[in-house]
Amino acid sequence: MLFLIMEKIKIFKISKPPIILMVKDVAIIVPAYNEEENIGDVIKRLRNSIKSKIIVIDDASKDNTGKIAKKNGALVIRHKENKGKGEALVTGFREILENHPKIEYVVIIDADSQYDPEDVPKLIDALKKGNDYVVGARYWKRDVPFRHRFANFLWRKSFNFFFGTDLLDSNCGYISMNRKAMKILSKGIYGGYIIENVMLSKVVENNLKIKQVPVKVHYPEKRGGITGIRFFLGNFIFIIEEGFKYRFGIELKIYQRIVNTKFIFSKGG
Repeated sequence: MLFLIMEKIKIFKISKPPIILMVKDVAIIVPAYNEEENIGDVIKRLRNSIKSKIIVIDDASKDNTGKIAKKNGALVIRHKENKGKGEALVTGFREILENHPKIEYVVIIDADSQYDPEDVPKLIDALKKGNDYVVGARYWKRDVPFRHRFANFLWRKSFNFFFGTDLLDSNCGYISMNRKAMKILSKGIYGGYIIENVMLSKVVENNLKIKQVPVKVHYPEKRGGITGIRFFLGNFIFIIEEGFKYRFGIELKIYQRIVNTKFIFSKGG
């Protein structure tokens, strides 16, 4: 009889609510373009993981991205024209540096649900342990399709060789940084699809302390063949060109020449 009572107690046991990190010195930047299907869920999941300011940079979306983000409590800053992810991040950095002096840390997460918002506390924790710039490291064998593993293998090996790093992932868009890094990157970054490598190279050039933490990633959609090739080549050529300049002091100046052939996207694309 006692056994049955105990079993019933287990069945009706109330589960504990999730622990939500409450921090006033952290902001989340979410660059977004035409993400009305995902932006609401991303914001809700962020709020279930951390109580911080969420800033959505609406890069001139043609849908209701901005309206949905605002409805879910985010601060929305809208570009009048599409400028790319790099400019969206600069807009977010400047908003924080100019108008939010108490914010010391920022996390960048994409609006397409590719990365899990629940991993945000890990990126913040790594910053507060004395690092300037924290980059996510994806689980290659478990989460990442072969085409992405192959491309990132070449990018990572090239980046590590030229910049003297030992990174597990050189192209992850899940990033956090302190105010010092924000000030540096707000002045000299550009690019859409190459922005992660642009920022990482600037961080190395300025001798900032880098840390990587494991993050989960999802790939719901597959790029078209031509787009994927241009994406791969653009990043690879950027790493080679910037790497030669950093390691050997040699300016190759080949990126713009190849852009003109349409084999790769422009640096702002």
